[in-house]
Amino acid sequence: MRSALPVPTRRLAALTAAMAVVAVALPFGLIAALVVINAGLIVVALVDWLLATEPRLVGVTRDMPGSIALGGRGVVLWRVSNGSRRDITVGLCDELVPSLHPGNRRAVLEVPAGATEAAVTTISPSRRGRFEPSVMTLRVEGPLGLVARQGSREVPGLLRVNPRYRSREEAELRINRARMAEVGLRSTRGHGGGTEFDSLRDYTVDDEMRRIDWAATARAGRAIVRIYRAERNQQVMCLLDCGRTMAARIENEPRIEHAMDAVMMLTHVATRLGDRAGLVAFDAEVRAIVAPGHAAGRLQAVTEAMYTLEPRLVESDYQGAFVATLSRFRRRSMLVLFSDLAEQAVTESLLPALPLIARDHVVVVAAVADPAVHRWATGVPLDAEGVYQKAAAIAALEERRRVTFRLRRLGVTVVDEAPGTLAPRLTDAYLKVKATGRL
Repeated sequence: MRSALPVPTRRLAALTAAMAVVAVALPFGLIAALVVINAGLIVVALVDWLLATEPRLVGVTRDMPGSIALGGRGVVLWRVSNGSRRDITVGLCDELVPSLHPGNRRAVLEVPAGATEAAVTTISPSRRGRFEPSVMTLRVEGPLGLVARQGSREVPGLLRVNPRYRSREEAELRINRARMAEVGLRSTRGHGGGTEFDSLRDYTVDDEMRRIDWAATARAGRAIVRIYRAERNQQVMCLLDCGRTMAARIENEPRIEHAMDAVMMLTHVATRLGDRAGLVAFDAEVRAIVAPGHAAGRLQAVTEAMYTLEPRLVESDYQGAFVATLSRFRRRSMLVLFSDLAEQAVTESLLPALPLIARDHVVVVAAVADPAVHRWATGVPLDAEGVYQKAAAIAALEERRRVTFRLRRLGVTVVDEAPGTLAPRLTDAYLKVKATGRL
């Protein structure tokens, strides 16, 4: 506990003002009256301060959630315990940073002798990362409420603000659809379903002719078809670019935030369908690695690996990221690169590095398109500035088309979608790869 300093209260200020008015009304000299009154107030305030409970006799704790999603809401609970023999009034102030948007950082509690009282506030973070609130300040008023003893103490806390997972419902929808396909429901029968043989059943009018098992048909005397299921234990690696191109803001958030949502949805769906998912985050160097796995906690592991990542204004080293990935995880995989389709970066860095992975792996590039650029390119300009804006937008879209064409010529699947549709479209691409047996 840091030193307990004397702090005047509002009650003392109000009393001082009232005494000043009284001094003016007294029949003897104003100066003499002020001296007498001030001396009396000082004595009373000193006595009140001496009688005030030492802050070191007051216990305080902070309970807060261990983690919360960006933009979510959480509750912080303060508990104040009175270790003295008299009832006290305690004011507390917590060191909660502004980006947590606390409903209140302060509280005043009446705590009986030997008792514990609690107060709460809400937080709604607007920034990802690791937050460690520490210092809490206590102010214990004297019996008269004129002066308080104030002290600060370390109350360590930890809060992880994770990326926002907007596409969770879309993920559950696709998981359910994929599982329906595996049990051969009519709504999905005949659309591939993978390459791993599962069982035989009678032919129906919705089945493809190519799925008829002629040997089984001859034995049974009726048409029998083979049922396939999606293979499991395949590997999906997310390569998250944290370089300068991912710092651009789209719909009021950095591009990387939208990419993280897609990473989480892909990891969620892949692991729930029995595949292995992992993460490599990089810029000029590798920033984080999560080994591929299909355990229930894989989504949480990927989320926790990303929550402190911020885009840095450096050029990304794609070759270094690919080498780091292949040196650790040699198994054939679906490698999903979350980056941007900036022509210079793709031409100078990505294209030369692609031969490292394109031959032995299924490569997908996932990019976040800016809806505003599309609106500018298709809108009708109203003034000269609008004309220039439209021309620039058309040029930007043409650049992305050129880059997409060059990547697809090399066998790369490109998913270039707006923030709201990137995650589901990318997951659909993954499900298509599974259904066609490309892995």
